[in-house]
Amino acid sequence: MKLALIAHDGKKDAMIALAGDFLPLLRRCQLMATGTTGTRLHAAHGLTIERMLSGPLGGDLQIGARLAVGDLDGVIFLRDPMTPQPHEPDINALVRACDVHDVPCATNVATARLLLTRWSSE
Repeated sequence: MKLALIAHDGKKDAMIALAGDFLPLLRRCQLMATGTTGTRLHAAHGLTIERMLSGPLGGDLQIGARLAVGDLDGVIFLRDPMTPQPHEPDINALVRACDVHDVPCATNVATARLLLTRWSSE
């Protein structure tokens, strides 16, 4: 399974904790992440992660391009709805690409847990 992991600055700690709860699954997946999220996940859990640019520098768009050509099975994108993001159009484009290509996309921890639990049982 190929998964993208993305987290806004205010949600990076939540992503680290979430990944820790699902390490057996994530170790079996091909992972990609935006820059800082990928760096932090690797440092915290030793996961092998293909790291893209940071979101504001185009990382969300890089992941969206991979998704559009069928190279992703799911996206965990922990968004911070309370903090304005300078690259909001890129974020919206990535979430829209998930909808267009029918790729599961969790944008909060509760939904991410549901998806990861389901994928863990497959």
